Amino acid sequence: MEKVFALVDCNNFYASCEKLFRPDLKQVPIVVLSNNDGCIIARSKEAKALGVKMGVPMYQVQGDLQKHGIVCFSSNYALYADLSSRVMSILEEEAPQVEIYSIDEAFMDLTGIAPLESLLAFGQRVKAKVDKWTGISVGVGIAPTKTLAKLANHGAKKYPATGSVVDLMDPERQRRLLALVDVDQIWGVGRRTAKKLHERGIHTGLQLADADPKSIRSEFSVVLERTVRELNGVSCLNLELMRPVKQQIICSRSFGYKVTEAQQLREAIAKYTSRAAEKLREEQRFCRLVCVFIRTSPYIPNEPQYAQTLSTELPFPTNDTRELLDATEKLFNRIWRAGFRYAKAGVMLTDFYESRNLQQDLFREDKGKRNSASLMQVVDKINLSGLGYVYFASQGVSPQWSMKREFLSPAYTTRWQELPVVF
Repeated sequence: MEKVFALVDCNNFYASCEKLFRPDLKQVPIVVLSNNDGCIIARSKEAKALGVKMGVPMYQVQGDLQKHGIVCFSSNYALYADLSSRVMSILEEEAPQVEIYSIDEAFMDLTGIAPLESLLAFGQRVKAKVDKWTGISVGVGIAPTKTLAKLANHGAKKYPATGSVVDLMDPERQRRLLALVDVDQIWGVGRRTAKKLHERGIHTGLQLADADPKSIRSEFSVVLERTVRELNGVSCLNLELMRPVKQQIICSRSFGYKVTEAQQLREAIAKYTSRAAEKLREEQRFCRLVCVFIRTSPYIPNEPQYAQTLSTELPFPTNDTRELLDATEKLFNRIWRAGFRYAKAGVMLTDFYESRNLQQDLFREDKGKRNSASLMQVVDKINLSGLGYVYFASQGVSPQWSMKREFLSPAYTTRWQELPVVF
């Protein structure tokens, strides 16, 4: 039976989330900013039409934003994650297997659906359902391979006549669309690879599809050979239903303003340690290696610079926040230097173990904190409930080092006090 994949991708996702609860901004250009309101990381279609570029520092285009009446938003990750979860839950109702590829896109396995419902009708129905149930507009690309499904989704976005749904199962339609796209728009072809392909005379997706797979493998890589085969309708990439296990967890942020006091920086390190420990428990892992880093900003001229990183190996693997806090505080005390204006700090956890693979030391008297697993489970349950929050005193009560988020929208869907009210 021929494989069938669909790629469902939310349109201008961050910007769409911000507009969802602001009907007054329906036709207004908006942009979403990165941490500390630094760079533009998302744009509505109206902002794109005005020529606003991705990744541009806000201060460089502030005048243009005001000139065109473009509304700015700080990144509201709680809102985006919740709406993403709602979209993905709908997709999981519609297909037996779904791979959540990123916060705003997912692959669906539609193999075997064709006899029951036309693929185009299926895509249109899924799009309508997501639009109606969440208010988020999506594009749907359907094809016999994941790479071609990505291409079909590109066509669904670019050509309005498609109604944002493209069925690319027909080989002739595949070749027509491949001839219209540059090779650097093919999924899996990076900028450097695209440059080398151009030098080799391969400029379009169709030219890449027609290249000899074996010569592509010898000159480039087995990964690009796989892409060539996928472009010819040979499925080489299955859905990744199990999320890959992380090899490390990093929690870091740039500060909203430069930090000069040791206590403020210590609180930031404690906050990042607690968040990293939560992520570690979500992965159901224990770590043995802990790292702390602090640094000033290298972008401020004529200012003293300092950057330091220090790590330590724990006596035994743990995911207890208290034990990790003890370790990171000791590391911080060793690398802290007064007299500098710090711009960023962070914590990294690595060298992971599964609980069933932990080898305890029979001769070690200290076996770790008592009732550690039960206590951490209770803390996580409270913090995830949305009804309250438990934190450690070392994180501080009202941190002044937090990110700059001057244009932050309310947590419309995750905080009772900020639910939208209709009069």
